[in-house]
Amino acid sequence: MIFRLDERNIFPDPALAEDDGLLAVGGDLSVNRLLLAYQSGIFPWYSDDTPILWYSPHERFVLYPEELRVSKSMQKILQSNKFTITINKCFDQVIAACSVVARNGQDGTWITKEMQAAYIHLHAKGYAHSIEVWNQNDLAGGLYGVGVGKVFCGESMFSLESNASKSALIHLCGMGYKLIDCQMHTNHLESMGARMISREEYMNALRS
Repeated sequence: MIFRLDERNIFPDPALAEDDGLLAVGGDLSVNRLLLAYQSGIFPWYSDDTPILWYSPHERFVLYPEELRVSKSMQKILQSNKFTITINKCFDQVIAACSVVARNGQDGTWITKEMQAAYIHLHAKGYAHSIEVWNQNDLAGGLYGVGVGKVFCGESMFSLESNASKSALIHLCGMGYKLIDCQMHTNHLESMGARMISREEYMNALRS
């Protein structure tokens, strides 16, 4: 059953989501609603031609930092100091870059102008964060997401140079989070140690 949200900051039980994870439709992207969503294991995912859609998958694709796998070739790149890493230096640029980078199997972007504005506001309030990867003075890659206690809910990443987004993720794994929510499966992230867990495991991580 798909629920329709009203102006109140209330979500239905995430366990009632459809098989594809779709739980609810409507509402807004206010700071309070977004924070409640992430605290409840829910996130928005939609496009310009649909209303706001809220998802809570029955399984989550996550990365435990202690299970991170870094290849020998990637270790050499890190040791070379080719890239410089910063945190929250240019959130606006990172989310804008994530919205335009082409991705295999995707036509267009789900990071709409409305989504960008909402997460920039969330960042200004101290809840959304970015990691930037620089090659000298050029932004080579990065990622952004929302911190919920010791869980980092990753939203998107981008690379303009090979291994830039990997460098951002590796840096994120060293920032003290106990779990990184990758949301959707990719072979790239699986090769780095990400795996599926149940909603129950994920919710336990959020609560702790």
